[in-house]
Amino acid sequence: MKTFHKGGIHPNPDKLTADMHTMPVAAPAVCRLMLSQAIGAPAKPVVKPGESVTAGQMVAEAGGFVSAPVHTPVSGTVKKIEPVRNPQGLWQDAIIIETAPGENPEEQRQSRTIDEVSPKEIIDIVGRAGIVGLGGATFPTRVKLSVPSGKKAEVIVINGAECEPYLTCDDRLMQENPKAIVDGTRLIMKATDCQRAVIGIEENKTLAIEAMRKAVRDIPSITVEVLVKKYPQGSEKQLIEATTGRVVPAGGLPIDAGAIVDNVATAAAVADAVLRGLPLTARIVTVTGPAVSKPGNFLVPLGTPVSTLIELAGGLPEDTGKVIGGGPMMGRAMCDLEAPTTKGLSGVLILPRGMSMRAEAGPCIRCARCVSVCPMGLEPYLLMTLGELGRWEEAKARGAANCLECGCCSYTCPASRPLLDYIRLDKMEIRKL
Repeated sequence: MKTFHKGGIHPNPDKLTADMHTMPVAAPAVCRLMLSQAIGAPAKPVVKPGESVTAGQMVAEAGGFVSAPVHTPVSGTVKKIEPVRNPQGLWQDAIIIETAPGENPEEQRQSRTIDEVSPKEIIDIVGRAGIVGLGGATFPTRVKLSVPSGKKAEVIVINGAECEPYLTCDDRLMQENPKAIVDGTRLIMKATDCQRAVIGIEENKTLAIEAMRKAVRDIPSITVEVLVKKYPQGSEKQLIEATTGRVVPAGGLPIDAGAIVDNVATAAAVADAVLRGLPLTARIVTVTGPAVSKPGNFLVPLGTPVSTLIELAGGLPEDTGKVIGGGPMMGRAMCDLEAPTTKGLSGVLILPRGMSMRAEAGPCIRCARCVSVCPMGLEPYLLMTLGELGRWEEAKARGAANCLECGCCSYTCPASRPLLDYIRLDKMEIRKL
């Protein structure tokens, strides 16, 4: 088995929903589609209040080169275009659609083969379908597949690591629909003129490994690599090193090492868009937690309130202390559970009070644990100190901008120091220099 070689931790996986089949969620009565669902510029509405829309229709176009359009998962009537609160409580513009009675999930629009589409068509369709990185980063996939002049994609790395504790949405997808992932991988290879792909999966996902190996059995250009269970294995730079041995240069992008990384769900979305004519209007979300009565994996139409997913999972336990969007390591606490589901929401993690409270921070004991676990080879204790003192130039010189924000340092600190909080402050201030 393979892994990256610098740093990393081994948290308890807590994959409580790994054996639970994905359940489709009915369309909401009111669908609220956020215009900011990708890294980059928000999408721009192309519909007006009072207009009728049909499932799969583009309701907002890309707002720039690094942006992605938004499509409605439901048929109905546009009621408003107004700000709504996202899960972190920030106000962002959204298109409010009243769903037509008897709405059903969108059906396949067409049937094409991989041989029938050209590389340019693939990239154009992916862009029009609004596909973004579904591992959480939400980088527009069209941009990633548009290899810059002078660069060459020599290997496509498909991310099936899912190293975040609790989350199982990718695991279930690999078990339930491996063909879509393989088809999407082949399309990505064709779009980028790449002859080799590797699918990286952590060792604890035995059924997913079996399913994906069976799916690529007759495709020699695609291999499955079993990886050591280690966080943050799914981070781009660490995954590239683990699966290919290549190292992305400091401050560089994967393509600088001849690699392109896409999540398994992103690959499946590419296949749905190119071969079946389906834009990105839904995603799998894991709803889980130690005290959740009915945890599960749900195929959720975008724009569905997070509260609906929590109700499907049995509601909030009485001792709930925190609800996190994503996993416990890189997810963010939610303050508005009526906020709509977006393309980047991979999980809803409900933690009891005892797991939600921060321990009181103590003085640094110079144990260097944060240094030993940092996958980027940084000195988190020093970067925190520089952040406390406001010495941003020094923090920049010490590589703070290279931080993955994986949280390994804070996780391992015996003094419970808020290392990552201050490194995030460093990064924010460095951008202003």
